[in-house]
Amino acid sequence: MKDHHHPAEAPKGSCCSGHHVHAGHEHHAHAPRTSQHAKPGQWICPMCPEVVSDTPGDCPKCGMPLEQVPLLPFGPVLYTCPMHPEIEQEEPGDCPICGMPLEPKTITDAGDEHARKEIRDLSRKFWIGLALTVPVVLLAMLPMIPGVSLDSWIPRSVSKWIEFALTTPVVFWAGGIFLVRGWRSLKGWNLNMFTLIMLGVGAAYLYSAVAVIFPAWFPASFRHHGEVGLYFEAAAVITVLVLLGQLLEAKARSRTGQAIRALLGLAAKSATRLSADGSEQEVPVDRLQVGDRLRVRPGEKIPVDGTIEEGSSHIDESMITGEPLPVKRSVGDPVVGATINQTGSFIMTVGKVGADTLLAQIVTMVSAAQRSRAPIQKVADSVAGWFVPLVILVAVLTFIAWTVWGPESGIVLGLVNAVSVLIIACPCALGLATPVSIMVGVGRAASEGVLVKDAEAIETAEKIDTLIVDKTGTLTEGKPEVTAFRAIVGVDEAAILAAAAALEKHSEHPLARSIVRLAESKDLVLPAAEDFQSTTGGGISGRAAGASWKIGKQDFAGNPPADLASAADAEQQQAKTIVWVNRDGALVAFFAISDPVKQSTPAAVAKLHELGVKVVMATGDNRQTAEAVGRSLGIDEIHAGLSPSDKIGLVRSLKAKGRKVAMAGDGINDAPALAEAHVGIAMGTGTDVAIESAHLTLVKGDLSGVSRALQASKAVMRNIRQNLFFAFVYNAIGIPIAAGVLYPLTGTLLSPMIAGAAMSLSSVSVIANALRLYRLKFDH
Repeated sequence: MKDHHHPAEAPKGSCCSGHHVHAGHEHHAHAPRTSQHAKPGQWICPMCPEVVSDTPGDCPKCGMPLEQVPLLPFGPVLYTCPMHPEIEQEEPGDCPICGMPLEPKTITDAGDEHARKEIRDLSRKFWIGLALTVPVVLLAMLPMIPGVSLDSWIPRSVSKWIEFALTTPVVFWAGGIFLVRGWRSLKGWNLNMFTLIMLGVGAAYLYSAVAVIFPAWFPASFRHHGEVGLYFEAAAVITVLVLLGQLLEAKARSRTGQAIRALLGLAAKSATRLSADGSEQEVPVDRLQVGDRLRVRPGEKIPVDGTIEEGSSHIDESMITGEPLPVKRSVGDPVVGATINQTGSFIMTVGKVGADTLLAQIVTMVSAAQRSRAPIQKVADSVAGWFVPLVILVAVLTFIAWTVWGPESGIVLGLVNAVSVLIIACPCALGLATPVSIMVGVGRAASEGVLVKDAEAIETAEKIDTLIVDKTGTLTEGKPEVTAFRAIVGVDEAAILAAAAALEKHSEHPLARSIVRLAESKDLVLPAAEDFQSTTGGGISGRAAGASWKIGKQDFAGNPPADLASAADAEQQQAKTIVWVNRDGALVAFFAISDPVKQSTPAAVAKLHELGVKVVMATGDNRQTAEAVGRSLGIDEIHAGLSPSDKIGLVRSLKAKGRKVAMAGDGINDAPALAEAHVGIAMGTGTDVAIESAHLTLVKGDLSGVSRALQASKAVMRNIRQNLFFAFVYNAIGIPIAAGVLYPLTGTLLSPMIAGAAMSLSSVSVIANALRLYRLKFDH
């Protein structure tokens, strides 16, 4: 496959990998030449590109340091059809099923250039085609106006040849793409809109061309005032109108990726990398490697995802979270690529590059969702399967009916009406109804921090009536702090805290980190921990300071003495979580930990109720704490002390009652329930496992994002139904009129030119309706 990403130049005297520094080699000023055998991320010699290695080192042929092939930031570029996403190929072209131009699955410079080229090409053909069509229409239509005659200026024997000469390039040059697509559809028997356009335009043009070149072939019944009627103007106008429709569609389709382009535009282009000797080099971002050390100065974009190693700063993370206020980040805190450093300067260690960064994952996820198919599209697909053959049958029957039962010139009117049926029935609007709404809706949701895994999730989310939420990190901040530490009389509290922290240091649970922070704040020396074990939904155990320890829930750690039990109960009434400490088989202490409710949670719960959604809390915490939090928020139903399997059981029981269930969570223990729910919603602040298991991801990790997700799904599905209704009604009304059902009543026939205009406008109307989703307002 062709590599569309051109390597940028690196500073002289440095190998871009950071593993070698060789002064005096001029070729190091340039990016490595790409070997046809090398893949992005592999290493090649700039002098001997046939040398390819998976690891850095020196060239075995010339001894020069190997240089890395630039990483493609978002994977290979593949082109797919917006209506048939199963079609994929590495180069742009047309869909073999419907004939639509293929689009890049991921927004890239190469894909954007292809889209601009397509628009330029269609625009040139449209304007030149229009310039040639205008005189054809004037020559054909002016003599029909009473009192207007062109014979003294241009005799009919001459004007018909002028029409022929001007229409031919319009049909075969400007409209040649439609003829090619139509012919392919016939060859592969994938009948589509271009089949109808080719048959309609081709019939009008060929009939007229034969009438000009071989007029003697036509009987008297085909003649009016001694001349055979010509329909060059119909063929030319239809071609130009279809070109206009395709041009407007191409421009509209290019807009559907604007959310992704906005994200891509945020990415940093270069970074300041620190060498082992402390010197600094400015290098392209695509040359960074995991483990590189970077300096980030005030006002700069953070190049990639990583961790602060030295210094601190306030960082504008609004592009990821939507939160306008900068967030303080210091040593050990993660930072995200494309966010903006505000006031401080710091050194960071690169943690993720290329396709692994959060920005790349967001782009990939949004792109995949935009190309996915909603179940409702099966309606359009099933109709399209028999629609085109049916239209051709109707056109044939129209021709026969007018020929047999029509007036004296019935055979000519039959041909004209058959062409009108073919043109007006083009199912482009029907095919675009669903995918365009999905593309725009997914992009709009992404701009609000709601990432959609696939179109099916949008359709399912619209029906959600029950939301199960975890407590920690979903309703609460997910940053718990120890507010009280109580131990039985006579024990060394510092020794218990130190031993507990030594074991909790091996756990990734937020509650564990709060205990470790408490010990560190007291400058305690932590003993070595041994035999560490974690029990899901229970706690941890192990050995430290010569004793055996169990730390966690009460049913895991054991029964407490009366004085500790009453003190713990008082803390739980204040929505505190209790973590018990068991030493050598006896409970000796507990931690009371507070995790404050997010400021946005009360309003978010109220909005969900307004949307008709029942909110259910499912937490592993104890009942007293859960009920205290639930009562303050107006939660409808509370389930406490649940294990991961209990959460799955809760989801299944609600589904068995006929409820449409969404599950929102952020932990590894939530992942099974997220996958079991009709719609799993992962908080972006959570684990990769939870995000992978979910159908929707809220980048900000805020419950208010759930209401935005539900609002987006309702708006998208409403938009799709409007499009499908319009497309069905348009064809249901247009085809009979084009066939001439109004003629016996009103004497009205639908000109093929009017049919062409109506067909183009139907597609444009569907796209325009979908683009309204960009203006969708969310109630927060």
